[in-house]
Amino acid sequence: MMNFGFMPFGGFGWIFMIVFWGLIIWAIIGLVRGGFGKGHMCGHDHGDDAHGKDKSSLEILKERYAKGVIDKKEFEERKKDLD
Repeated sequence: MMNFGFMPFGGFGWIFMIVFWGLIIWAIIGLVRGGFGKGHMCGHDHGDDAHGKDKSSLEILKERYAKGVIDKKEFEERKKDLD
């Protein structure tokens, strides 16, 4: 009986062959898309800002005030601290 070189794995050699080729295809797709080293297959980091720059402290403070996390008094106090 021919087992195509997977004799040490018994009758389950075809499973290892499918897994092997699946990993090869996954690696090729990852290289083409440039997703390796970033943690995501889509090639961008989800922690980045929309424009790829860091937000300033004042921008973060304004966002917190706009969302209602802090009130006007606290906003003004913290704004003075930043100046």
